[in-house]
Amino acid sequence: MKLGLGVGPLGPPGSMRIVELAQEAERLGYDTIWCPEIYGADCFTPLAWIGAHTSKINLGTSIMQISARTPTSAAMHAMTLDYLSNGRLILGIGVSGPQVVEGWYGQPYPKPLARTREWVQIFRQVNERKAPVAFEGEHYQLPYPGGTGLGKPLKSILHPVRERIPLYLGAEGPKNVKLAAELCDGWIPMFLSPYRMMDVYKEAMAIRAPGFEIAATLPVIVDDDLDRALMQVKQQVGFYVGGMGAKSFNVHKDHVSRFGFAEAADRIQELFLAGRRDEAIAAVPDQLADEISLVGSKDRIRDRLAAWKESPVTLLSVGSADADTLRFLAEELL
Repeated sequence: MKLGLGVGPLGPPGSMRIVELAQEAERLGYDTIWCPEIYGADCFTPLAWIGAHTSKINLGTSIMQISARTPTSAAMHAMTLDYLSNGRLILGIGVSGPQVVEGWYGQPYPKPLARTREWVQIFRQVNERKAPVAFEGEHYQLPYPGGTGLGKPLKSILHPVRERIPLYLGAEGPKNVKLAAELCDGWIPMFLSPYRMMDVYKEAMAIRAPGFEIAATLPVIVDDDLDRALMQVKQQVGFYVGGMGAKSFNVHKDHVSRFGFAEAADRIQELFLAGRRDEAIAAVPDQLADEISLVGSKDRIRDRLAAWKESPVTLLSVGSADADTLRFLAEELL
């Protein structure tokens, strides 16, 4: 079992907070630093900042949204960062949701599976640099059809340090996870339960190749007051299940429902959309919050680590900025 660290918010302007966290994780033997991309801050710039202040820890995007850049633009970002860091990039990608894709990026959301498949094919062409890039798909066409008619297939001027940058797909639905197992080198799940994942993702787990990585994002809270620790997890679950999406389309709500909490998910969303956010958070079942996190005393966390060790998960991406917590997990797993 490998360990990763999600750096989370950037902190005050000019702060060295994320660099200091990354350096501590590197000293402890963590495998990867993961940086999110939300409408506001991109994922590549903080990783370049971290990469300049570290020497061996991998640099992971979690999640680079594919609608934010064309496949060739994303490939340029990825290849450049991989080049400057001497082959340390892991490119985590995802489709996000229609509110962000259409509302923020001004791109169409429909057919996300087909769009992801085409995107990956073009990215691989650019990264492999075997021939000028040309593609004729439903969602992407290179060269652009129409226009001046002067566009032509091109090959990257930069010779990549690796011909295959690892691609991980952030996904929750079984079809998306199956696509990750088919096309990508890894999968980044959210709100994952080691007790239920083999039932929900049976098909994907059956076709994953040897060496396929599963980098599970996991809140970790060391606190002898279990109820207080669980409440922090519930706040995140309540926000995503209740508010990160529309009433008619919320992938996080669907995900929690698949894991056996459909009735609770309906109630959380109903309360959240009615403006009763505290009640929505309180409606998150203790069992759900507990299964998707590691919380409680150190002895309790040690016991609950067993389920993760027995699961197909290969990397735990720790959601904590507490240095003592990072050291504790390194002692237990590394």
